[in-house]
Amino acid sequence: MKFNDLQPIYIQIMDYIKYLIIKGELKPLEKIPSVRDIASELKVNPNTVQRSYQELDREGVIFAQRGLGNFVTENPEIIDNLKNNKVDEILNIFIEEISKLGINREESIKLLNESWDKHEKSIRN
Repeated sequence: MKFNDLQPIYIQIMDYIKYLIIKGELKPLEKIPSVRDIASELKVNPNTVQRSYQELDREGVIFAQRGLGNFVTENPEIIDNLKNNKVDEILNIFIEEISKLGINREESIKLLNESWDKHEKSIRN
């Protein structure tokens, strides 16, 4: 994971965990890596990871079991909200950037469909 200077590291770690949940790499009720493991892997201070986990817990994305670790929520509404929020974020960036190029809705949809078709072809080959 590469960190950027525009956001606090703990927020970037939170986003990373959320992304793993959205992609299904971390499943409901699955134990997430320990604070020490993540800190070691990402080469950050364990307190930074702990802060990320505390915020994720506060948001209901994960929950702690004393002595056992942290686990992904089983609440499908929270997981759906994570996914919907990420999709909204990506689409808002797309619309903002494509609009700056002077491309209207109809043309952007056409271009998106063409790109989607190319992507699907590349996956099949």
